[in-house]
Amino acid sequence: MARVTIELPERFVFSTRVPIYTSHINQSRHLDSVALLTLFAEARARMLNAIDYRRGNMDVALIVADAAVTYRSEAFHGETLLFEIGAVDFNRYGCDLVFRATVDGDGREVARGKNGVVFFDYRLKKPVPAPAAWVERLTTTSLCSDDILE
Repeated sequence: MARVTIELPERFVFSTRVPIYTSHINQSRHLDSVALLTLFAEARARMLNAIDYRRGNMDVALIVADAAVTYRSEAFHGETLLFEIGAVDFNRYGCDLVFRATVDGDGREVARGKNGVVFFDYRLKKPVPAPAAWVERLTTTSLCSDDILE
């Protein structure tokens, strides 16, 4: 089987720290693969909040069209992960959000992830063009950061 390869973007537009709780740990006593996906979702939600993404029309939403993950090392309860997110491969309807998760403090890379995201109109049941303001926010040179530790 071919291995999934996730290339990191030239720059990240957002970073946030998320602690690993006992609920994120599997029977082998390390970060569970399913829990990692929820942590990616948490980081993505924080990024959208930080760039002030608002659903003006409740019938149009940003949805995840695909997801991929590659694991680089284990992570454990009590560690805090630093999630960095960059946006690449823009198209008419969305882009790819690329994640890197490292252990905060020692920099050990735990995982990389990618979400293909598209704007979708639930009334029309089809993708719609990405708002220009949203694309602008994800392509600016200034980094936004959310250093909230919970």
